[in-house]
Amino acid sequence: MIRILQDPVRLLLTIPALLWALSFHEFCHGFAAKMLGDPTAERYGRLSLNPFAHFDLVGTLMLLFVGFGWAKPVPINSRYFKNPRRDLIIVSLAGVAGNILTAIISVLFLRFLGAYWYSFTGRAGLTFIIQMVNINMGLAAFNLIPIPPLDGSRVLEAFLPYKYMHYYYWLERYGMFILFFLLLTGIINVIFDPIINLLWLLLPY
Repeated sequence: MIRILQDPVRLLLTIPALLWALSFHEFCHGFAAKMLGDPTAERYGRLSLNPFAHFDLVGTLMLLFVGFGWAKPVPINSRYFKNPRRDLIIVSLAGVAGNILTAIISVLFLRFLGAYWYSFTGRAGLTFIIQMVNINMGLAAFNLIPIPPLDGSRVLEAFLPYKYMHYYYWLERYGMFILFFLLLTGIINVIFDPIINLLWLLLPY
C-alpha cells in the first residue's frame, strides 16, 4: 500500500485496470448465467461493464492496496439451470476465466506491440498494461480460494456430496470473518501463492 501511495502515477494507472478487472469479472458471471438460462443478473442491471454496477467499496480498496479484493457479487438463481451443479461451476469460473483472458491478451499485446506502444505512451502506457496483467491474475487467483463469498467456494459447493452440505452452509455463514482473519494474519498467502503461481503458467510469455 505504501509503495502505491508514494507513486501517484502508478496509482492513477492502476485504477482503470482495477475497474476493468472487477467489471469484466462480474459481467462474465452474469453473461454465463444468462447463456445457461438465468436472467437474474440482467434484470438487476448487472449484465454490464459499467464499474459502478459492480462497485464494492471494501473489496475495491482491498484489491487496490492489499492485492486481494472483490466486487459486488452478481445475483444468480440456480433454479433456472438445467443442470444446477454443472452450471454453477461454469458460472462461478466464468469470472476467473475472464480475468485470465484479459491477462493473456495483455501479455500478447506486450509481446507483439509493446515496442510501438512504449514509443507512443512511454513508461505510463507500459505500466498500465503490466497492471492489467497483475491485477487480473491476482483477482483470478484470489477468487479461486474456496471460502465464501469467493468463486472457489461455489465450485466447492458444486462438488460436495449432499451429506456434507451443512458444513458448507456453516462456512458460508462465517466465510467473510474467516476471510478477513486470513487476510489480517497473512495466512491467506499459504493458499493464494500456490494458486497464482499455477495461473502464471497459463500466460504466453
